[in-house]
Amino acid sequence: MATLLVTGGCGFIGSNFVRRLLATDATTTVVNFDALTYAGNLANLAGLEGHPRYRFVKGDVTDRDAVRGAMNLGVTDVIHFAAESHVDRSIVDSGPFVRTNVLGTQILLDAVREFKVEKYVHVSTDEVYGSLGPTGLFTETTPLDPSSPYSASKAASDLLVKAYHHTFGLHAVITRCSNNYGPYQFPEKLIPLFITNLIQNLQVPVYGDGQQIRDWSHVSDHCAGVEAAWRHGKSGEVYNFGGRCEKANLDLTHLLLELLGKPKTLIKYVTDRLGHDRRYAIDCTKAERELGWSPKVEFATGLAETIAWYQANTAWIDGIKTKEYLGYYANAKPK
Repeated sequence: MATLLVTGGCGFIGSNFVRRLLATDATTTVVNFDALTYAGNLANLAGLEGHPRYRFVKGDVTDRDAVRGAMNLGVTDVIHFAAESHVDRSIVDSGPFVRTNVLGTQILLDAVREFKVEKYVHVSTDEVYGSLGPTGLFTETTPLDPSSPYSASKAASDLLVKAYHHTFGLHAVITRCSNNYGPYQFPEKLIPLFITNLIQNLQVPVYGDGQQIRDWSHVSDHCAGVEAAWRHGKSGEVYNFGGRCEKANLDLTHLLLELLGKPKTLIKYVTDRLGHDRRYAIDCTKAERELGWSPKVEFATGLAETIAWYQANTAWIDGIKTKEYLGYYANAKPK
């Protein structure tokens, strides 16, 4: 029986992972360690209160005593989701990204060593690889070439994990996934922002010419990959997860308008993001070969289900979507 510490379990990907694991694994206890920052929401795990194999601990990964306190609950394994993750926020102020993503990871790794944790999984991002040209794919051996303060902080944390594995023999695995979408995603990322704006007949901001290309992966596929890496990943290895679903941002915008029955006049072109990466695309052959994982959710199906989820959960949206949270998106005007 494992006791798994999940950092950031109230966030988008973490909450989907916690729900998945508790529903499918009757032998694992989950300790959810989350600071409840703007993107961490207890409502994402509503209904799990009192679950016999679930415990929530409020705490910040940059707080060494809080981390040690959580680890002292009999933790045998760790999956580290907690991160500052929004590129635009990192451009405005990189400080929280360095503190959480770098210092927080270092503090967690020290605790993993101290408490002799059996397995540690570090959830990273394909953004550490930088930007691709019109052809080619990111592989696990692609050199790290981060473009934003966010991706630089994640690359630094990845290197810390590799160093702890090499120096201390830590059983550590790194995962890197392409852009995620699905239920419970905070509406500052493209798909939930656009869906929730369009539901309210608000404009949607498209950066530059909208030709930035991303590989889209449903959060359930990502969570399945992280679980496979935890159970079967080889220590010291990196595993890429992707959806084999490349789409230009403008094409995706048009698709969302069509699915929601909204006019193209709701598109608002805005100045491109500083240092905006042009294209991401993942080669996930290694994960398929070594972990027995593969993406299962077709994009059309996953996107339709995601839209339906947001349409059915307007109270969840209303509870968090404020001008304070949206920041630079707050100038979207009703039509």
